[in-house]
Amino acid sequence: MIGEISTPSHLFYAMSTDQGDTTETTGENGMTSASPLRGAMYSEVFVIVIGVIGTVANGFVLYALVASKQHKKHELIVNQNALDLYSCMFLFITYGFKLSKMYLSGSSGYYLCMFVQSQCLLFAGLYASLINLMIISFDRYLKVVHSTWSKKHLRKWMTYAAIAFT
Repeated sequence: MIGEISTPSHLFYAMSTDQGDTTETTGENGMTSASPLRGAMYSEVFVIVIGVIGTVANGFVLYALVASKQHKKHELIVNQNALDLYSCMFLFITYGFKLSKMYLSGSSGYYLCMFVQSQCLLFAGLYASLINLMIISFDRYLKVVHSTWSKKHLRKWMTYAAIAFT
């Protein structure tokens, strides 16, 4: 009857030793270790700080481009800066809502959850920024490699159509 000796299964051991995300454990030396939830909070605060710094920096650059009248010559660069400003602003807003752990109810809570907490507005700005970078690269390629063709065929309306596309 040696085969009938019961041994603890791995599943039982994993289920019985799970402490959850909010507990702190004390090691042999008496020091407490931080929980994974606290580490996630610190990373969200770090992302919020990046969003605030990016929003301020992109706002200054956009202001400098408009104040120096360079926005009329470099429309795609201004559009890229505006898209980056939008993305940084929604990075700050999205992670601010996540960090606040606000209870959402009603129709306004539904729309906040659908657009802000699901990060779809943030990713829309990030994807638009990526597409605009590809358009800038293609535009620069045409102006450098095929300069005579680009002077003949590229028009302002094409640049504005590319901006509207992004």
